[in-house]
Amino acid sequence: MNQTTTWNAPTRHHETFKAVVQSYVQLTKPRIIPLLLIETAAAMWVASQGEIDPVLLMVTLLSGTLAAASAQTINCVYDRDIDFDMERTRHRPIPSGRIQVRDALVFAGVLAALSFGLQVWVANLLSAGLAMLGIVIYVGVYTLWLKRSSPQNIVIGGAAGAIPPLVGWAAVTGDLPLAAWLFFAIVFIWTPPHFWGLAMLIQDEYAKVNVPMMPVIAGDEATAQQIWYYTLVLVPLTLMMTFPLGATGAVYAAIALMLGGMFIQRAWALLQAPSDRDLAKGLFKFSILYMMLLSAAMVVDSWPVTRAAVASLSQPLEHLVGMLPF
Repeated sequence: MNQTTTWNAPTRHHETFKAVVQSYVQLTKPRIIPLLLIETAAAMWVASQGEIDPVLLMVTLLSGTLAAASAQTINCVYDRDIDFDMERTRHRPIPSGRIQVRDALVFAGVLAALSFGLQVWVANLLSAGLAMLGIVIYVGVYTLWLKRSSPQNIVIGGAAGAIPPLVGWAAVTGDLPLAAWLFFAIVFIWTPPHFWGLAMLIQDEYAKVNVPMMPVIAGDEATAQQIWYYTLVLVPLTLMMTFPLGATGAVYAAIALMLGGMFIQRAWALLQAPSDRDLAKGLFKFSILYMMLLSAAMVVDSWPVTRAAVASLSQPLEHLVGMLPF
């Protein structure tokens, strides 16, 4: 699918230095980044069994912020034509003419270089390389290849959003055990229902610029079915972090089960009324809260004090079970 030709924004100059900074920050889509950092931090807490080096944590999160900002900036450069055509995005820095393409690309390159250098310096080459791989997948696979050519764009390209847990885990341990890959799989499977919920709300805008998102190509009913199937796969995946892998404990498992039930309930409600925009909006918003709370549960569960409390509570129960006559 070719780039549209309507983009021809005039050059506009900033009146103050503060306005320049605000434009470059806006270019990085900062609202997207915090959830990626929460996933990274959760992986680091679990990998370190609740005893994380605070310097390593802060530098890895800073490096992750820079890498994500670089990827989002390049995405804005490539999508400047369709951003100009959509009311929701036409006031972004590039389509509005506040930032030029060349300057944005230089900015993205500097961000990526800083991210890589910081991560190699404080952590290791593996975690730094994974952060760069995330940029490559988001830009090369999602933005350049799939976004404008396939309704499966967010499924395959969504692997970029699942990279942060790998970065965090590798930063702590220097390797990628099965639990790290399971966390990757959790985010990978969570991404389609999360993003399709939003796509159902703004599908008219995607249709206007010929972006083949699932609701545009397959319709609301088929999209709701896909959301339902992915959610059913997601919930047992989250529980596998506790059994059989044992990377997390009972506190996380209980919270994951509760959150999973709430996610399934919302996906089921949308399946029954796929054209209901309020249900789609509710599912989208809950999916963000879901991943935040799931990651927070991993962090709390990893703390030694949490493990000690669970162990102290389980001992009397084990004693009572041992007294049963069967």
